[in-house]
Amino acid sequence: MSEPKASTTKPRVVCCIGDTHGFYTKLQNLWSNLQTTIDPSDFNTALIIFLGDYCDRGPDTKKVLDFLISLPSKYPNQRHVFLSGNHDLAFAAFVGVLPKPLDGSEFSVTWKEYEANEEREGWFKGDGYERMHLQGRRWAGSMKDKFNAVKNTQYKGSIYDAGPTFASYGVPHGSADLVKAVPDEHKKFLADMVWVHEEDDVCVETEDGIKYCKLIAVHAGLEKDKDVKQQLEFLRARDTRVPRVEALSDRKNVWNIPKELTENPTVVVSGHHGKLHIEGLRLIIDEGGGKEERPVAAVVLPTMKIVRNTDVLAN
Repeated sequence: MSEPKASTTKPRVVCCIGDTHGFYTKLQNLWSNLQTTIDPSDFNTALIIFLGDYCDRGPDTKKVLDFLISLPSKYPNQRHVFLSGNHDLAFAAFVGVLPKPLDGSEFSVTWKEYEANEEREGWFKGDGYERMHLQGRRWAGSMKDKFNAVKNTQYKGSIYDAGPTFASYGVPHGSADLVKAVPDEHKKFLADMVWVHEEDDVCVETEDGIKYCKLIAVHAGLEKDKDVKQQLEFLRARDTRVPRVEALSDRKNVWNIPKELTENPTVVVSGHHGKLHIEGLRLIIDEGGGKEERPVAAVVLPTMKIVRNTDVLAN
């Protein structure tokens, strides 16, 4: 693992921002708190990694995307990485901007494995559904049972709780009119999202002192029982032949760092799990989980400091 070129080199600040889920005001407040917490020169040159799930559940998906799209021009010396979450992939699928399958197959092939769920999840059957990836159909679907027994909440339209996203664009849930209502710059943002981001020589303060690590950012995590190199190649390629991207959607199987990555220090950072969990170099930053009453959080490297939208900071 490479070391810093000189001991006097100041480590670059890296901010990893958890799932926003349409909560624009929370995102604004978190951004303000990051500006207050981080030295201005460090903030203005920071690497900012958004961990995905910008849409659904909260009321202001459209405003969240406007904010994210504006960042490169407002902060030209920062680097911005926008990871796709499973919700964002499904949104992109519905509005028709997912990359085409690498083998030239039709998206309808992705339906087959999960057809038994179609009635319960009320998959979208409106204009354009024949050419739509499975997750787009599920995203705009209408749940047969409106109560989510696992979360003890009402579904907001679909299994993805996509109703508020439709509403933020002024369109009824499940309407094909959303494709026209979403501005071109939003479609470009959704089309350009990456499934994984890799960064070398990220500085992290640990109990054993300063470490320079490789960082891998992916929305849910890496699968523990699959070759890491193959996983990363698949994610870099954004291979949409599969009906479900485990690294963006899974829970238990992506929780830990794959064993082969523990031989050299590697930070694996994700959102997705509805928890804030830091164990060694495994960082899960999703304190909000898309719930109204919970905060949106970020972790700042190298200090590993957690910053929340709810923090009350002295100016």
